[in-house]
Amino acid sequence: MTFLALLLCALSCLCSAQGYDDNGDFPISFINAIDNGLLEEEVPLTECQKERTRWDKVFTMLENSQMKENMLLQSIDEIIRVELQSVRAEMLQFVSTFANTCANTIERSMSLITSHMDKTLSTHNEQSKWSDVAHRSKLGKMLEEILLTSANMSRRLDNLAAECKCNSAGDQQTDLLKDIKSLITKDDKANSLLLELQQSRSEIRVAYERMERRFLPAGCEMGLLFPSRSPRIYASVHPAPESTLHEFTTCIWVKVADTLDKTIVFSYGTKRNPYEIQFFFSHQSAVFIVGTDENKVVAENVTSTTEWAHFCNTWSSQDGAASIWVNGEQKAESSEVAHGYIIPDKGILQLGQEKNGCCVGGGFDETLSFSGKMTGFNFWDRELEADEIIQLAEGPDSCSIRGNVVGWGVTQVQPHGGAQYIF
Repeated sequence: MTFLALLLCALSCLCSAQGYDDNGDFPISFINAIDNGLLEEEVPLTECQKERTRWDKVFTMLENSQMKENMLLQSIDEIIRVELQSVRAEMLQFVSTFANTCANTIERSMSLITSHMDKTLSTHNEQSKWSDVAHRSKLGKMLEEILLTSANMSRRLDNLAAECKCNSAGDQQTDLLKDIKSLITKDDKANSLLLELQQSRSEIRVAYERMERRFLPAGCEMGLLFPSRSPRIYASVHPAPESTLHEFTTCIWVKVADTLDKTIVFSYGTKRNPYEIQFFFSHQSAVFIVGTDENKVVAENVTSTTEWAHFCNTWSSQDGAASIWVNGEQKAESSEVAHGYIIPDKGILQLGQEKNGCCVGGGFDETLSFSGKMTGFNFWDRELEADEIIQLAEGPDSCSIRGNVVGWGVTQVQPHGGAQYIF
């Protein structure tokens, strides 16, 4: 009886510890453990094993929950990896498609521009060919008239020789006078035809020169295009003068699109003085400066927006003489321009802009920028003679004569912004 009472007491304590439900069934925690796969079958527990078995089950449940959490995290990582790969593939496909579209658009635009330029050139060529054909036809007619006149004169002379043998002296003298008068008349006509022929030839030559200057001057194979006014569009010349200058000459071919109060063609300056040398257009005038704005030469009414023009500037420190030449003619000169001044070396030489523009310490001003075309920029450390300047302006090899400080086609000229070479 005592043993039975002790056994019932132990079972009662065990039930209260395990948390049986109201119906006297198994504890809820054991049922959940069985559902979660922690307990496959219930094993009767002895009194000495109760505390150890409960903790083992708790630890087992924790291990299972951690394992499930790790599996869940691994599954999430795998899903994210797959999704990222899919997004990357879609982005690559989008970029490839967009790049192809842009490339096709650019190619079509370039094709349209090229075709338009080809049509324009073809039109100009056809016009020049028709003009050439018309002049050649006119010259051919003049030559035919001259040949006919020469044949008639030769025939008349033969007739005179034959008549002189047969007629008397009086008759011969009368006929000879008539023939001489006829020959004089024919000779005047031939002279007038020859004069007209020479005039037509000179007109053809001028027309060809004008047509060539619409693109590049004669003898120049490349030029610089400044498409618009911009503080970022200019060209730098390297190297600039590497020794001091007591005299110099600069020459350049220019076709300007438009001119404002100050449109820079080229400038040379140092950190101490940004305006050592400047050549610019002021509306219809050309201005050449040495040292400061007070030392300048101005040539009025010399700029043109339709044709190429050749400009040369000369200066000497010895007597302060400075001049501006336009198309081989001296348009302006002045004395006592920076007399005794010396141009320093190692400065900055630029086309289409000045060293310092709008801002203190640097920067460019859009209103000072150049728009148009340039070619044949040369720089000498001496004063050129008048015949040398005329040869540069009128000769067929203007761009092949190069300066010893800056030589066009030899010295590096680096375009910046939208400036570019044209051929």
